[in-house]
Amino acid sequence: MRWPRANAKWALGSFALALTLPVVAQQAPESLLPPGFGDAPEAPPAPRPAQPASGAPVAVRPPGAAPSAPMVQPLNPAVPPDLSLVQNAAEDALTPEEIAAQKAKYDLPETARRSLDRIGPLTPQTRGFEPDAFGGESGKYLAALMKQTHAPIVSRWASILLRRALMTAVDTPRDIDGADWAAERAWLLLRMGEADNARLMVQSVDADRYSPRLYAVAMETYLAAADPAGLCPLSAGALRFSKAPGWDMTRAICPALSGDQGTASGALNQAQRKGVVRGIDYRLAEKVVGTGFNARRSVKIEWDGVDRLTAWRFGLATALNVEIPDTLYGTVGPHVRAWEARAPALSAVKRRPGVEIAARLGVLSSAALVGFYGQLGTDGDAPADAADRIESLRTAFSGATVGDRIGAMHSMWGENGKPDYLGLIATARAAAALPVAQADAQDAANLVGSMLTAGYDRNAARWARALGQLDGAGASQFWALLAVGAPSVSVEINSSRVSGYVGDVGADKGRMLIAALAGLSRLSASDAATLAQDNGFALGANSRWARAIGAAAQRGEKGTVALLAAVGMQGSDWSRLPAGHLYHVVAALHRVGLDPEARMIAAEAISRA
Repeated sequence: MRWPRANAKWALGSFALALTLPVVAQQAPESLLPPGFGDAPEAPPAPRPAQPASGAPVAVRPPGAAPSAPMVQPLNPAVPPDLSLVQNAAEDALTPEEIAAQKAKYDLPETARRSLDRIGPLTPQTRGFEPDAFGGESGKYLAALMKQTHAPIVSRWASILLRRALMTAVDTPRDIDGADWAAERAWLLLRMGEADNARLMVQSVDADRYSPRLYAVAMETYLAAADPAGLCPLSAGALRFSKAPGWDMTRAICPALSGDQGTASGALNQAQRKGVVRGIDYRLAEKVVGTGFNARRSVKIEWDGVDRLTAWRFGLATALNVEIPDTLYGTVGPHVRAWEARAPALSAVKRRPGVEIAARLGVLSSAALVGFYGQLGTDGDAPADAADRIESLRTAFSGATVGDRIGAMHSMWGENGKPDYLGLIATARAAAALPVAQADAQDAANLVGSMLTAGYDRNAARWARALGQLDGAGASQFWALLAVGAPSVSVEINSSRVSGYVGDVGADKGRMLIAALAGLSRLSASDAATLAQDNGFALGANSRWARAIGAAAQRGEKGTVALLAAVGMQGSDWSRLPAGHLYHVVAALHRVGLDPEARMIAAEAISRA
């Protein structure tokens, strides 16, 4: 996409000005939960152990987990193996006077420095967990789990829960450096599509306390956030530890953004002679330098011959509003499109693919998705299909009658019997605002499913009184969603009703309902075991992963349970998720007092399996 000619000079100048301003940390991530969600969990929290268990299970990858799409590759992912030697060597290269000068740059008193003992922006008052959410688990074990988790994961609600766990100000585990602990959390957030929150995590550590691993992750993070200026405060420190090409190029980029074109040009020319980066990577850096004050470089970016998208290419091109060919997005996972969702230099039209993927992944809330469509409509340049969608959404919220509103939602849902999940997310608040009314059974099921995508569980539960008036296609789905999603039991649940549902929808979807009801303890243990056996699966902990998540739940470790839930839900296809995995995830969350999240994951399984 090109800027209008009249605005081109203004756009580049504003971009350069913005990048020279100090990088300010965000205050808190967006909450994806509706007001009141989870305030009164139905299941009491499991008691905390008097002393955390000392043993840690071996990190495992659940059988059958699908590999993720190719990751965006860093320019140089290598980290020096012996960090202490690297740091000592760097300090030895400086004179005592130079070391004192470096330390003098930090004008905060020692009491204002942030501790590495507890890192993260969320607290229990802001929807985070308690500081001991990971209990006494080994930091190396938790870091290994994070590194080995293929993200994004299949469940939107499990991703929302994992995000809360990763962003919580938790106690740093005993056997990992605090900066490295922050780095692994930020790296997993990036792979989940959470660029803004990964940036918030790396900004939670004072710059002089960065480890080489955190410097490497910070490079990826600021590129994912399309914020190359964020690298500048870290450049000097990073260059002491790393020979990665990206940090070398900050010698040219950062002076240019602060108006020192002489230094920038000299560093850029030197990088070209040394071959630090070549081809498209060099031209993108040259174009960033050309946006600085008093710059006289004009660079045209052409993607011919480029066969893959990297973090460097995504970050600089997106910051510059240089259009990236769709074919290159096919070389990376959907999380990269989610990074695009909040890129400040891109128009709403350009961000639309990223926003819609981000909403599906759980990066953006239902309210944020609706707000985006409102902005897209206000801008006036929405394509025809988006304009129709915006008009339908407007009617869904403000139609004259209930029938008009539900009719408008049909166009958002698509096929009524198997609605598009993005459409359900977009209409969640509109569905929650409807009064309980006479409705087609399939419409009622879709309305309840829509509400549960955004956590409007109490609104959904009000529709239970309409159950006796519904018949035909959709009635079983309506019942099943209320059976697992309502805050308390609001519909009749027994073996015969469950068997009837299995007969209506098939064995695959039926197994998900059995697993969900068993995990929520809404079936007796004997009925759950019998139904599971009759439908070809078992509820026992027959894998190391199942035993690990069960043990973490028994110890009351909400953070560990959230992480292991994500491990058990790796992949991108609900049809490949074993029903036994859903059972252990829901049961563990229910046991540690995360019953609302357990119910939303269960309802998501019923909607999407």
